[in-house]
Amino acid sequence: MGLFRPLLANAGFGRRVVACIGAAIGIALTMAVCAQFPWLGSDLPIIVAPLGASAVLVFAVPASPLAQPWPVVGGNILSTLVGVAVFQAIPNLTLAAGVAVGIAILMMSLCRCLHPPGGAAALTAVIGSAGIHDAGYAFAFAPVGINSIALVSIGIFYHRMTLLSYPHEPATPAAIKAAVEPGGVLPADIDAALAETPDAYDIAPEDLTLLLERAEHFAKVRRKK
Repeated sequence: MGLFRPLLANAGFGRRVVACIGAAIGIALTMAVCAQFPWLGSDLPIIVAPLGASAVLVFAVPASPLAQPWPVVGGNILSTLVGVAVFQAIPNLTLAAGVAVGIAILMMSLCRCLHPPGGAAALTAVIGSAGIHDAGYAFAFAPVGINSIALVSIGIFYHRMTLLSYPHEPATPAAIKAAVEPGGVLPADIDAALAETPDAYDIAPEDLTLLLERAEHFAKVRRKK
């Protein structure tokens, strides 16, 4: 049964319900907004499938670095541009699909807008319909760009209504300094620990430092009881 336990820290049932409602509203309103653009809905979809994955990040894990506005908008647009370029350059569809996703990850990383649905956006540009291929680079902006901007805008409004922080602001140096107790964990310690592991973590280093400091504080309080 361990496989069915929540994977996210601090992700109670109430927050999951809020995320589900937000994603439902976000996708529905994005479609409603984008349906007003006359150049969508004929040969091009009103909304692209990768937006469903973007909605999971924006509404379920709004504090994730992968879910912030720039990764959502920039990652989806940039990856789509990569997909179009690769499709036009490589005739072999199988090879083009793999190359497009790989280059999309590289470009998103270099531009600091890594967003997992971007891989799907790049793939869509390669294996999509004739209408998508005919649109060429314009597909990256309409519907992909418009979809992404609409979803992020709805996400910002929704999270403010539900009292969650989005866009998420990582812990400031002042907040970290105020939380650090004598002999406590410093940002340099976090950097050193991260350098020892080959894994990447879906949390800003500043947030991780503050979280560990708060945990250390509560541990000291517990030991004094």
